[in-house]
Amino acid sequence: MKKIETIIKPFKLEDVKDALTALDITGMTVSEVKGYGRQQGHSELYRGAEYVVDFLPKIKIEVVIKEDMVDAVIEAISKSARTGKIGDGKIFVSAIEKSVRIRTGELDEEAV
Repeated sequence: MKKIETIIKPFKLEDVKDALTALDITGMTVSEVKGYGRQQGHSELYRGAEYVVDFLPKIKIEVVIKEDMVDAVIEAISKSARTGKIGDGKIFVSAIEKSVRIRTGELDEEAV
């Protein structure tokens, strides 16, 4: 099993959710997060004063999938989250050693 963590722009959440649902991904965790990458934030004007916004609002999506689905999920997320502009996000893939469905006690892939 693999865990895919994706950081995307907030307005792309529905597009990514729809792309994952089309692949039969039935569960995901979504968090509102803040951060920055190469864009290093940006400056804004508020009541005539300029200030720097260091941390930009982002969405973090986490899904745990079977190993044979990794490439398809990465492709679906990439296509649906891409705007072609800086700050589109990142995808991280890591191994999951064990999973347990608390309600039933199912283990590993059955628990996903």
